[in-house]
Amino acid sequence: MTTRTEPDFTFVDPELYAAAFQLLDPDPVPEPATLAASHIPAAPVQVPLQPAAPPVRLTGPVEKILTDALAFLDTHGWARHSLIHPEGARCSIGALRAAAGACNAAYCDAGNLLLDEARRQHGKKWETIPSWNDSHTGPQVRSVWEAAIRRAHHLNI
Repeated sequence: MTTRTEPDFTFVDPELYAAAFQLLDPDPVPEPATLAASHIPAAPVQVPLQPAAPPVRLTGPVEKILTDALAFLDTHGWARHSLIHPEGARCSIGALRAAAGACNAAYCDAGNLLLDEARRQHGKKWETIPSWNDSHTGPQVRSVWEAAIRRAHHLNI
């Protein structure tokens, strides 16, 4: 198949284009006088794009409490069978209380998320955070904390 092309190109009146574009964009960027006067269409101006800054993601209050509580456990130690050990270590609920500072909605949501993750990993029988905490090893407890933090991050809470 042969396609025939015409070597002669008929230019349209530049003033007609200008009037049409004025209707589309009433405040266009002025063209240099040399390009506007010629009958050769101007090449489009390429503006280098700067990479967009990544969106700023704020840490939700539940994620913050869980993260701060795990940091507290890492710093002060983890305990079983007592809220606060004489040497400063705490159980999971004690760490939550220390991180939250008050019994508020975020504290309750963090506790519910932690208990839900404990039930996911260790069975539905756990009624409270202290009963689950006291029945598991440090690595098992840490695994639940880390998973709860990931879920809070994913849920953006």
